[in-house]
Amino acid sequence: MFKILARANDLESQGKSILHFELGDPDFPTPGNIVEAACKSLQDGETHYVDSFGLLDLRKAAAESMAKGVRGFSPDLNQVLVTPGGNSQLFYAMACTTNPGEEVIVPDPGFVSYYSIADFFGINAVRVPLYEKNEFRLNPRDVEKAITDKTRMIVINSPSNPTGSIMKEEEIRGIYELAKEHDLFLLSDEVYRRTVYRDADTDFFSPSGLDKCKDRTIVVNAFSKSYAMTGWRIGTLTAPADLTEKMNLLLETNLSCVPPFIQRAGIEALEGSQEPSNQMREELRRRRDTIVDGLNSLPNVSCVKPRGAFYAFPNITETEMSSREFADFMLAEAGVSLAPGPIFGRHGEGFVRFSYATSIENIKEGIQRMDLALRKR
Repeated sequence: MFKILARANDLESQGKSILHFELGDPDFPTPGNIVEAACKSLQDGETHYVDSFGLLDLRKAAAESMAKGVRGFSPDLNQVLVTPGGNSQLFYAMACTTNPGEEVIVPDPGFVSYYSIADFFGINAVRVPLYEKNEFRLNPRDVEKAITDKTRMIVINSPSNPTGSIMKEEEIRGIYELAKEHDLFLLSDEVYRRTVYRDADTDFFSPSGLDKCKDRTIVVNAFSKSYAMTGWRIGTLTAPADLTEKMNLLLETNLSCVPPFIQRAGIEALEGSQEPSNQMREELRRRRDTIVDGLNSLPNVSCVKPRGAFYAFPNITETEMSSREFADFMLAEAGVSLAPGPIFGRHGEGFVRFSYATSIENIKEGIQRMDLALRKR
C-alpha cells in the first residue's frame, strides 16, 4: 500500500495532479477535546513510564464502553490490554496462540497484516474466500471446510477492510460454534465497529458477548478510524485473562508501555462527547453513496454497496484489465491512485479498493477522470 502511495507521491512531485484513494486514513482532524486531553497530560508531567498493561483509568473506560455499547458486558480489568494501535494486537495475538507450522484461518480478501504477521511467525494463513454474491461476508460452511488438526485460530473482520461488508449475527454465531467445537481462538477484528451506517440491513454483532472474552474470543479494537487518530497509535485489546497476561509480557519486552499522554487522549475519546465521531460517520455515509453511485456509472464497472468501514470494492473484470493493470491505468491516465484487489489476497483479483476517506469533491472529480479515461481507452 505504501509503495503505491510512494509512486503516486513521486508523480505529484513531477507536477501531476493525483487524487488519493489508496490509504485508509480518515481526512478528519482528531477532535479537539482529545487533543486537549493529551496536551494537558504533557503539561501535567505525564511523560514517564507507566504500567505496561496500561493506565487503570483507560482500561476501566474501555471496559465501561463495552458494557454500554453493543457488546453488552464489562470485561474484568485483567482482560483489557492497552496497545499501540490495532496492528500490534494482531501481532501479539498470533505470537501468543500459534506456533510455527500451525494454522490461522483468515478471510480473503482481507486486511494485509493478517497474512504478513502469520508469514513472519512461520504460521500458515489458511485463506477462506469471500464472494461478491454473498456481499463478501465470511460463510461458516467455508470456514468449517478449512479447519484441520493444525488450526489454532479463526480471524473474522466485521465491518471489513477491504470490502466494507458486515457479517450477519447468525454467521458470526456459526463461526463461534465452530471455534468452540474445535477449541480454537476466535479473533474478532472490530476496528471499524463505530463505522456502521444507518441504512445497513444488518446490525453490528460481536462474538465477544457469547463468552465475555473469557474462553476464546479476542477483540481487536483501536481508536484510529473511529476518532481520526491513526497517527496516535492507541488501542485496547480484550481477551481471556491468561492470554492477555502473556501478550502484556510481550508488549513489555518490546515496547515497555504506551505513552501516558496518548492514553489520556484515549480516555477522553471514550468518555468525552461522541458527537464528532457520529458526524464523521454521517459524512462517510454521504461519501459512500457518492462513490458507489459514481463507480456504478463507469463503463464495465460494478460495485456492491458497502455497509460499513470506508472502502468500496468494485468489480472491474468486464474492463478486461487485471486489477494491477486497472490500478496502473488509472494512476497514469486519470491521476487516480487506488489499491489493486490482490494486495488483500488472491481472491481480490478482478476487484480494486477505493478508500473514500477523502472529500466528496475529490470523489466526484475522481469519478469524472476515470470515466473519461475508460471512454478514451
